[in-house]
Amino acid sequence: MEYTKKNAETIDRWVEEGWQWGIPITHEEYLRAKEGEVSVLLTPVKTVPREWFGDIKDRKILGLASGGGQQMPVFCANGARCTIMDISDRQLESERTVAAREGYSIEIIKGDMTDRFPFQDECFDLIFHPVSNCYVKDVQHVWNECFRVLKPGGILLCGLDNGINYIFDDDGTKLVNSLPFDPLSDPEKMKELEETDSGVQFSHTAEEQIGGQLKAGFRLTDLYEDTNGEGRLHEYNIPTFYATRAEKP
Repeated sequence: MEYTKKNAETIDRWVEEGWQWGIPITHEEYLRAKEGEVSVLLTPVKTVPREWFGDIKDRKILGLASGGGQQMPVFCANGARCTIMDISDRQLESERTVAAREGYSIEIIKGDMTDRFPFQDECFDLIFHPVSNCYVKDVQHVWNECFRVLKPGGILLCGLDNGINYIFDDDGTKLVNSLPFDPLSDPEKMKELEETDSGVQFSHTAEEQIGGQLKAGFRLTDLYEDTNGEGRLHEYNIPTFYATRAEKP
């Protein structure tokens, strides 16, 4: 089985089991968004600074691997024209459920980030991409496609894993792996993922994550670090994620 299809099936199962990133916002949260509250996450704990968005009314926003009915409803409530692209049927179903409940329109597309994005050049004003490219081996392709589909002056907002989580065991107390973490080239790492029902994941370097955006042509404008939100590494305030804001010149 292609690893991305395996990830789609895994995420569908996680959502069915109550995965926190697959629980849609409530009607009350949507109403607060309608009143102008824009509270969304790229990483587990810190909310994205409001100034990173600017005025999103009438702007075309792509939620890249951002299904689940958590972020796009907030943007739609604030007048944005949104498209969601995700590989998980269950995550996309959550988007449909919230849109039907609240009465707004959203373009919903099942898509694989490892393929060419099914969009014309320069058609989006903003891409919102929470932590998810850890499920993709080649992140440079993702950055190149983001650059292609953004308009000049468009903004790319990303949540990124810095690789530290892959070094430790699940308890965050013991070093168990070296980097890079690549299960396609190491059967033992694939076995480890299968035993913990973790899908197929990959670590990526700062050169790949941030340097890759620069290589694609983006200009980095801001970033911040974040923790897991729970567990031993979080208790020690060890950053395991970062969020970046970049612009297309």
